[in-house]
Amino acid sequence: MFKRIALFLATNLAVLLLLSIVMSVLQALGFNIKGNGALLTMAAVFGFGGAFISLLLSKWMAKMGTGAVVISEPRNETERWLVDTVRRQAQAAGIGMPEVAVYDAPEINAFATGANRNNALVAVSTGLLRAMDRDEAEAVLAHEVSHVANGDMVTMALVQGVLNTFVIVLARLVGRVIDGYLGGNRDGSPGLGYYAIVFVLDLVFGLFASMIAMWFSRYREFRADAGGARLAGRDKMIRALERLALTYGENTLPKQVQAFGISGAVGHGLSKLMRSHPPLEERIAALRNAPAEPVRGLGVVS
Repeated sequence: MFKRIALFLATNLAVLLLLSIVMSVLQALGFNIKGNGALLTMAAVFGFGGAFISLLLSKWMAKMGTGAVVISEPRNETERWLVDTVRRQAQAAGIGMPEVAVYDAPEINAFATGANRNNALVAVSTGLLRAMDRDEAEAVLAHEVSHVANGDMVTMALVQGVLNTFVIVLARLVGRVIDGYLGGNRDGSPGLGYYAIVFVLDLVFGLFASMIAMWFSRYREFRADAGGARLAGRDKMIRALERLALTYGENTLPKQVQAFGISGAVGHGLSKLMRSHPPLEERIAALRNAPAEPVRGLGVVS
């Protein structure tokens, strides 16, 4: 658990450190990025650029990372059921038909990704196909289709871009103030300690930004559960989550799509703030306490 948190923080720190180096090099080459307007522009370019490049490459990276095989022509009855179910759910949700894929993994999991809601990917693990019945699997697919219909991939990229920009700008503005106070450089020119201060502030502010991003990710899961209940039926969605609660194992999804899986590890105390998914018992309780909504009539292919 703590190893994952450390890796997550190290990855974000590496990105912020790279941005710091690039901005410092540009400044050394004569590009004036001292002004707040110029700093904000540079921060937005880097902050949003990385998030949207990751979004644009998300399908390709997910396929490469999981070895997912897209079903172009169903080879058996199970694959035919998967494609037909996703097609009906996509039509009911008002989105384009996603690519449907299967990847080899022992855990019960599935994920959705893609740059827009009409060109997405929905993939399920072989472990899910072995462990879940059709009703439960239908609810999982509905959960993932709801992620696509809600535009969660794009929204998450926007949130991450805003947070990246916030971290870059705030770390440098606060760094100037601290450096000026400690070094007596009241004219605003950075001292030797400025870059060390910014490095530390990038880490601290990046940690808080990651907590905000993970809070939003947990909120998305409740929305996707509600959408899955509307598409497949609340009882099926609850049964699927209960099955996950009984059989959840290690999550082998690549980092870039873990937040869009049906389940994820949850922590306790401070570590809970860094998790992309809320506890399954909270998700089940939210569905049980939600007002009843009509099912959209998606039948299961037998």
